[in-house]
Amino acid sequence: MLFLPIGCLIFILFILAIPVLFILGYFHIVTLGFEKLGIPGDFTVLILLAILIGSTINIPLGKKRVVLREERVFFGLLRVRQPEVQGLAINLGGAVIPFLLSLYFLFLVWQKGFALEPVLIAIVLMVLVSKILARVIPGRGISLPALVPPIFSALFALVLAPDFAAPVAFIAGTLGTLIGADFLNLRRVEKLGGFLSIGGAGVFDGIFLVGIISSLLAGF
Repeated sequence: MLFLPIGCLIFILFILAIPVLFILGYFHIVTLGFEKLGIPGDFTVLILLAILIGSTINIPLGKKRVVLREERVFFGLLRVRQPEVQGLAINLGGAVIPFLLSLYFLFLVWQKGFALEPVLIAIVLMVLVSKILARVIPGRGISLPALVPPIFSALFALVLAPDFAAPVAFIAGTLGTLIGADFLNLRRVEKLGGFLSIGGAGVFDGIFLVGIISSLLAGF
């Protein structure tokens, strides 16, 4: 029978515990960050879960329609008609909940007497960045690199409003991304066809990361 030294067992247990410790520490920082943003810690996990679960829910903003589009297959020699769903919706977890949180944070910023000009400037800058970097993919919707919203919103917030960078990063990252990436590209999506979910696939990852980065800024 083979017995492992106690030191090896402790080392193995430590290695296995690292991911658990990391997750617990991560959620502790996020919870602390949201508390400093004005949201009770007990609701932080609920909010994150609501955003994640809500990302699967698209609220229709009109009637969906199915059109037949011709696609070339077999080296372009054959034409096949494929059904395509077209329409507009808004994502619960990627747009509705973050938008309401942004309004809440904006109210807190105003209530505490901070100037709103840096917030508006940060939003405008995020709109420009999102508009420039967003790509409309025919038949699929809008694509935006997931790291763009959190990185740029954090930079703008730290430069323009270092005293209250966390809420500004969240507000600018959320509103700037939704306006610049989704709203300003609605006409292009309509022309190219396809189904667009505002705050849905393509921009949801970025908006979710905005919330995480904002809470981390507040936590530190």
